[in-house]
Amino acid sequence: MVLKELIEVIDLVDGPEGGRTSLKDYFLSKGLGPEEVCLTEVFGDKGKTTFIKLTIAGEKGRTGGGKTPTLGVIGRLGGLGARPHRLGLVSDADGALTALATAAYLAKMRLRGDHLTGDVIVATHLAPDSPIIPHDPVPFMGSLVSMEVMNRYEVDPAMEAILSIDTTRGNRVINQRGFAISPTVKEGYILRVSEDLLNLMEVVTGRMPVVFPLTTQDITPYGNGLYHLNSIMQPATATSAPVVGVAITSEVPIPGCATGATQIMDLEAVVRFVVEVAKAYGEGRCSFYDASEFKRLLSLYGPMNHLQTKGQNPENH
Repeated sequence: MVLKELIEVIDLVDGPEGGRTSLKDYFLSKGLGPEEVCLTEVFGDKGKTTFIKLTIAGEKGRTGGGKTPTLGVIGRLGGLGARPHRLGLVSDADGALTALATAAYLAKMRLRGDHLTGDVIVATHLAPDSPIIPHDPVPFMGSLVSMEVMNRYEVDPAMEAILSIDTTRGNRVINQRGFAISPTVKEGYILRVSEDLLNLMEVVTGRMPVVFPLTTQDITPYGNGLYHLNSIMQPATATSAPVVGVAITSEVPIPGCATGATQIMDLEAVVRFVVEVAKAYGEGRCSFYDASEFKRLLSLYGPMNHLQTKGQNPENH
């Protein structure tokens, strides 16, 4: 069970400091080395946020000279809180909470002697005072820095496959509470849903898996004037690695800036899912996409990575 780590993380970040002064010591206490915990304060036009990157080295991972590929886990969000307009953690914080709790649990596993095969890199950011922005059907949380900056600090070149976790309650197209996964996105292509991820989701939830729909707009960069479901697939615009969105969902549309919306047992299931993916990916039991089919797509239709850019004449957007 990962509930203990979730409760600890929530307690650390639920306040005006957003965990900026306490998370490093917390992860060091879980057995991570100083070189495996990196916090970087970054200033944007609207304020500052603190990016946190955590590396949990595996027995045969790249950091130790091994050949096992590295999994990336990104907690996507605009902000943990909307101070001074709202007090407390907002719905949008759940992506960061699950990513941080995942890192804490994997670190505890390693400390106890249960080493993963491959490395896992977890990244998110800590912003307790982000702005509220208009969005249909309910308002979202904005970010204090641009999406380009967020991708620069969260999408590590060492990540060879990425799970992007984001609160995705502010819509009418996912009508179940819990979590859902996306089809795999790679270099502008929306690929078939990973059967391995579906299998792991069934095991973790004990239910039929839920897949959320993606449109072409959703996999293009922010700032091009197009509608996006939310920022869950934005990491896919900044990497050639396969990216799968892990959406924390609800039956009804809930504003990203709403407080009191965190359903801790839903998050607990997401953390368990990500932990199981981390185990299976490093052991070669979980593929995000079919490499031969992707090669066939490229030979038939050519590259689609222009969808990773803002397109032609971006100044007109």
